[in-house]
Amino acid sequence: MLIRHADPDRDAAACAAIYAPAVTDGVASMEERAPGPEAMADRIRATTRNFPWLVAELDGEVAGYAYAGPHRDRPAYRWACDVAVYVAAGGQRRGVGRALYERLFELLACQGYYEACAGITVPNAASVGLHETMGFTAIGRYRDIAYKQGRWLTVGWWQKSLRARGGAAPGPIRPPLRRDEPERP
Repeated sequence: MLIRHADPDRDAAACAAIYAPAVTDGVASMEERAPGPEAMADRIRATTRNFPWLVAELDGEVAGYAYAGPHRDRPAYRWACDVAVYVAAGGQRRGVGRALYERLFELLACQGYYEACAGITVPNAASVGLHETMGFTAIGRYRDIAYKQGRWLTVGWWQKSLRARGGAAPGPIRPPLRRDEPERP
């Protein structure tokens, strides 16, 4: 399995295809219309200005992707981020989600983030299992917060610490690593 930074021109169509069932057939996403490849390319470009967006390849095909984004707009939240992972049907139960998250969390810690947060429409045993296996802890639920596919949906929230805190004030958030940059300490 190859984990690499997403390229909007190369990977947008595959990411859009992986994401579409979460929008149209399921409730993992609160969107009601799946974005096409052009819209997905725009999302990748916008996200990668400040956060990593990774893809996993199995046998030369994109089998999943993971990315991060801001947790909240207020400045004091800047050391926390929201994360998401989506895996194609053929990549599920093959370690794709775990591999994507492991690499994403390494990159986020290098940038200076301390906390990762994930929202999961519940029930969703597979997603809850992945997140808890990756060290996330359930912290609460927004009950009946969204209405989709003719029913009210509850979204649970999970949180994971990415690195230990010291006694000093947290350092700055760095730009995301690019494909050709060496790792940061």
